[in-house]
Amino acid sequence: MTDHDKDALRKQLRERARELVPVLAERAEQCERERNVPEATIREFQEAGFFRILQPARWGGMELDPQDFYDVQMTLAEGCMSSAWVLGVVAIHNWQLGLFDDRAAQDVWGEDTSVLLSSSYMPVGKVERVDGGFMLSGKWGFSSGCDHCDWVFLGAMVPPEPGQEGQAPDMRTFLVPRKDYEIIDDWFVMGLKGTGSKSIEMKGAFVPEYRTHKAQDGFTGINPGNEVNTAPLFRLPFGQIFVRAVSSSAIGATAGAIEVFKERVSKRVGKNTGKTAGESAFAQLALAEAVAAVDELKLVLHRNFDRLMAAAAAGEQLPMNDRIKMRYDAARVLQRCVDVVDPLFAFAGGSGVYEGHPLLRIFLNLHTGRAHVANNPYTFGANWGAVQLGAPNTDFFL
Repeated sequence: MTDHDKDALRKQLRERARELVPVLAERAEQCERERNVPEATIREFQEAGFFRILQPARWGGMELDPQDFYDVQMTLAEGCMSSAWVLGVVAIHNWQLGLFDDRAAQDVWGEDTSVLLSSSYMPVGKVERVDGGFMLSGKWGFSSGCDHCDWVFLGAMVPPEPGQEGQAPDMRTFLVPRKDYEIIDDWFVMGLKGTGSKSIEMKGAFVPEYRTHKAQDGFTGINPGNEVNTAPLFRLPFGQIFVRAVSSSAIGATAGAIEVFKERVSKRVGKNTGKTAGESAFAQLALAEAVAAVDELKLVLHRNFDRLMAAAAAGEQLPMNDRIKMRYDAARVLQRCVDVVDPLFAFAGGSGVYEGHPLLRIFLNLHTGRAHVANNPYTFGANWGAVQLGAPNTDFFL
């Protein structure tokens, strides 16, 4: 694909995402009520090619840049954060599958390159080494979009091989087909209801060695899949890619909150004051802060991925300090969005607390997204601050 073709494709993807914003906003209540992204939305995402943006070209993907993908995700989140969250998480799996031994991709996409994968990376699986691979069992929570997927990535710690006792366990992602696991419908939550982030349970199934991916390989950017997927995209650190999948939709949702505030909340006339909310200097300042935050967060995302892609294209890795800082940049997104949307929500007054109010939905979605372990700015910010003071790095999901 030529650079001209890629530019045309990028423009097309962004335009289609923009067209879908009002459609997703109209479906947001349905998405929340059904606790799942509507099939029509998944179908439109498929038809638009959104799941293929970071998918390997050898398997029907576009192999564009992360910036292109996250721009689409952020735009869609202006209409429905739950739908954009599911797109973010599920589509990133199409990128990660390109890091596996190519036999894994053959298993998933050999007959249909549109097959989707969900995940739960929490390393709670029970692993037993057997001939040719592993027996895996356990129960994992928070598998966003799992009802739309035929495979799942599951996290587990692999014990040392016989004779190597005492070595640290090996954290891996296991690729498992739908026939080997059960979806537990337990997603009853306050926000991001539409993500359908249900639990996955396995009673015990065989996973061949080639259907596992080592966290260490994702950290170094040297993966089995690099033998066939040679684009710089597939040499990016896994930790830098995935964390943005669970934070970037918040930026778009904040942009959506800004529009709701301007079109609806700012025109609300207070019963006690007789003035519109928009006439308040405090409301005006809150709006300015929210607009500035969206601008800032988008700029940092683009800057960081520009640097990551440039390093990957040069066959280099960024210095570890830069990766630690970028990890913190991703972790602070949700808190930043919460901090600027909460004041906007306050100006909605009593009407804002009613179910169905779009600003309430965004408020609850952001607070729920903030609860994700990857979106805790204190943990990753403390590490970044400590490293600057000479302490050793304590985070390796970078």
